[in-house]
Amino acid sequence: MHRVSPTDRDHSDTHEARDTATDLGESVAHDDLAPGERPRSAITGHARNGRVATDGGATSSEFQQMAEVSMTDSERRRQWFEEKILAPARIVWDDWRARTGVLVVLCYLFMGTIGPKLVTAPRPNQGPLLIGAFRTLEYPFGTTQSGTSILSQLVYATPSMLIMIASGAVFTVGLGTAIGTLAGYKGGRLDSGLMTVTDIMMTIPGLPLTIVLAAALDIRGSPITIGILITINAWAGLARAVRSQVLTLRDAEYVEASRIMGMKTSTIIGGDIIPNLMPYITMNFVQQARAVIFGSVGLYFLGVLPYNGVNWGVMMNAAVNRAGATSSPAAFHWLLIPMLTIIVLALGLTLLAQGADRIFNPRVRARHAKSIASDDRDDEGEDPPKKGLNVGWESGDGGI
Repeated sequence: MHRVSPTDRDHSDTHEARDTATDLGESVAHDDLAPGERPRSAITGHARNGRVATDGGATSSEFQQMAEVSMTDSERRRQWFEEKILAPARIVWDDWRARTGVLVVLCYLFMGTIGPKLVTAPRPNQGPLLIGAFRTLEYPFGTTQSGTSILSQLVYATPSMLIMIASGAVFTVGLGTAIGTLAGYKGGRLDSGLMTVTDIMMTIPGLPLTIVLAAALDIRGSPITIGILITINAWAGLARAVRSQVLTLRDAEYVEASRIMGMKTSTIIGGDIIPNLMPYITMNFVQQARAVIFGSVGLYFLGVLPYNGVNWGVMMNAAVNRAGATSSPAAFHWLLIPMLTIIVLALGLTLLAQGADRIFNPRVRARHAKSIASDDRDDEGEDPPKKGLNVGWESGDGGI
């Protein structure tokens, strides 16, 4: 008869206790499972897939979880592209206002960058005198009193106008946002000093200041300087508005948490405060761009700003003063075409800003992120998860 040694009895008792604990843990885990949740092992606490480590180390499910958590560089780049580029692009394209605004702005960018290389430079006696608009394919917008193509004038005036718009809007929004954010976040003497300068700038009328500076400075042929001069004191109102927003945001819980963690002021402002101001900043950028368009065209039309070359305001001035476009039907197209060009650009910027406001809406971004994830599953051939279905756990041999 074979005798059972104390060592074998101890091993047998240990295995029985372990199996009993495992069965009890699995039964409890099965009772507490939510629909679709895998049972967890009583020993490891991790979801089981039917494979248990025999060497006392980590289970295969743990290695699987670690593999799922770790991401390759290509996956990180893909995730960044989907979150930062693809999702905003879909949001913009799904809204008809933003889609129209993008197409309009792209047309003007194309006209300002590629257009001068495709269209002949404007010159006198380029064609017959005062051809009406949409009469010939060679001169679709007609000609001026001197036979210059109006299309050529519009195209060659666009680059300087785009530079003026960008310089004026960037100057105003950048300076106003920086001063308002710093004053609102820091407070104290810095806030008082910056707001004193801001209030002084708000009391100075912008148009007389622009005319005086344009006469005192040599700004001929410098669209960047003209764009800044037109919005020389427009940043003050934006700084005041941004400061009032920052005064509320700086007491938020997540800002306090970043401050307690010892983060730098620049990191807190750039990571926690500025993103919450982006809708307001975007709308103000468009408003300042429109202000530069109307301001520059108006000042050029009145002959206040010095110029050399073509400009939409100069075209309107010549149409009224030389050809009497307001009273002469034959020359009215010379005045109408630049006006429509200005109106369409301003309208496109406004529609783009209204649609771009949806980009900063977290609900809209979350909805589009889900749609992107659903499209990825469809491309990979995966079935979407079904609600209310209690999914079993895999056995060791691959069964259910």
